Amino acid sequence: MSDSSISWFADIGLSDRAAVGGKGGSLGELTRAGIAVPPGFVVRTAAFERFLRVLEAGAPLRARVEQLRAGDLENIRIVSAELQARLRAAEFPGALGTELLAAHAELRARSGYGDVAVRSSATTEDASDASFAGLQDTYLWVADGARMLERVRDCWASLYSVESISYRRDRGIAESEVAMAVVVQSMVEARTAGVMFTRSPTTGDRSVITIEGAWGLGSAVVGGEVTPDRWVVGKITGEISVREVSDKHIEHRRAAGGDVEAAEVAAERRRAPCVSDAELDRLRQVARQVERHYGCAQDIEWAIDARGALLLLQSRPETVWSAKESAPAAKPATDPLAHVMSIFGGRR
Repeated sequence: MSDSSISWFADIGLSDRAAVGGKGGSLGELTRAGIAVPPGFVVRTAAFERFLRVLEAGAPLRARVEQLRAGDLENIRIVSAELQARLRAAEFPGALGTELLAAHAELRARSGYGDVAVRSSATTEDASDASFAGLQDTYLWVADGARMLERVRDCWASLYSVESISYRRDRGIAESEVAMAVVVQSMVEARTAGVMFTRSPTTGDRSVITIEGAWGLGSAVVGGEVTPDRWVVGKITGEISVREVSDKHIEHRRAAGGDVEAAEVAAERRRAPCVSDAELDRLRQVARQVERHYGCAQDIEWAIDARGALLLLQSRPETVWSAKESAPAAKPATDPLAHVMSIFGGRR
């Protein structure tokens, strides 16, 4: 790959995670696998590094984080506020701002969509040994180029939030190993959205797919603001073994000013299932396709737009059950003879 500041989804994959982050690599991988995702591009880590070099020419930034002790929350807060303010106030170096505006205009022309989502994509996000998921920012319904530039800076700044710094300090992750890419992606006007897991999140059963969804944007489901409808579907057979339709009292949707609002759901829709059985089967088939492509269980975010098109917004490895299965069955004994004594009921 080149040192370009921009990469389109069709040109990248998981092998490019170091340059486009976990989310960017996943969206590129899905695109190249023929899975429908909202179109977009990634502002590569090379752009972030250019931005940081200009800032660090004036005063240290990464070194300030490296000096912090794990658990020193008071100083982490102080440094976080200082660094985030610096990133948000800085200008884009050279022609970088112009490059991003040109890519944004091209995306709108290619896709026919207007607004975009701007999503953080850290290089260690969704890795097998560390997950930054939820520690960086996502912005929806970003209406124009100027606002997009502002939100790119906000995503870069989120790498230095209190939570993100604390996560890295607690795990001893070197600042030189961390960078932030940013996904700029056409915004989906979701009729219904949610998550699905290609193995049961409660039992670990690999033979089923658990699907959860609600009206509107998926942020209401992910944020726990609404109890979603829930189905458990046979991965191979398609048989629906669990069907739970909830009272979905609110939905997240676009507000008049372009932000997201929580709106009351009309009475006739509150207890109605948010997807049909035919749509459940489409979700099942896509989930199987994604799992086959990656070769492991997946945690998938999805949306169905007003026209009925099914789009995936993210797919990451399932971590809860895979972590349990990779953990040792028992701690090694301090006394290597202890297990022998316990088998025969002896005491020492």
